[in-house]
Order: sequence, then C-alpha cells, then structure tokens
Amino acid sequence: MDFGLRHAVYLLLALAVAVVAVFLRGRKVRERRLREVLDQADAVQALLEQASERMAAWREAVGRLAGDLGHGAEKALDSEPLIREAKRDLLQHRLWIQSHGEQASRHELDTALAALQRAHARLARQLSELEA
Repeated sequence: MDFGLRHAVYLLLALAVAVVAVFLRGRKVRERRLREVLDQADAVQALLEQASERMAAWREAVGRLAGDLGHGAEKALDSEPLIREAKRDLLQHRLWIQSHGEQASRHELDTALAALQRAHARLARQLSELEA
C-alpha cells in the first residue's frame, strides 16, 4: 500500500473514531439530562402527594374550628385548585417525556427540567407558607 494512501486511511479512521466519540458523548449527556428530567418529575409528584396529604389533615382540623378562626383557616387552604393545576401540569410533562423524551434535543430537555424545577420550588414555597 502506498505511504500517502495509508496515511489517508489512518486519517479517515481517526476522524471516524472522533465522530463516534463525539456522538456517544452527546448521547450520554442527553441521556443524563433525560434522567434528571424524570427525577425532577418524581420529586414534584412526591411534593404534590405530601401537599395533598397535609391539606387533607389540615382540612379535617379546620373543620373542628369555630367562627372566624375556622373561616380564616379554610381560606388559607383554598390553594387546593393550585395543587390540581400542578398535578395537571405534571401529567402534561410526563406525557411529553413519554412521547418526545427519547428524541428531544438537549435544549428541550433543559427547558423541561427548568420548568419542573420552578414548579417544585413554587410548590415547596406554598407548602411552607401553609405550614406557617
């Protein structure tokens, strides 16, 4: 085999290996980000379940309070529609993940992760305010 041809073949092989390595690295990063999105969705769901349980317990306790105190406490528990909305949003995220997660770009996964993180922070803040 000619010396120049051999170098060209080696160069093409090295280029092919580099392309495969970049592809696999990008895929690994995207898969890790998809796992983060799924983990964050699980965290939001766990927080929603915790909030629902706490609100049910508080609603029972508030039912025993009389007068203005009971009315004020009931008003504080009126965030239940927010929890229903958050559950609906979480379901939409999970359906999106199921339908598009495998093919989603890294940017789309970053956007989904950020939205779930904001939802988690908002729910945690609201739950903390209710407990106070």
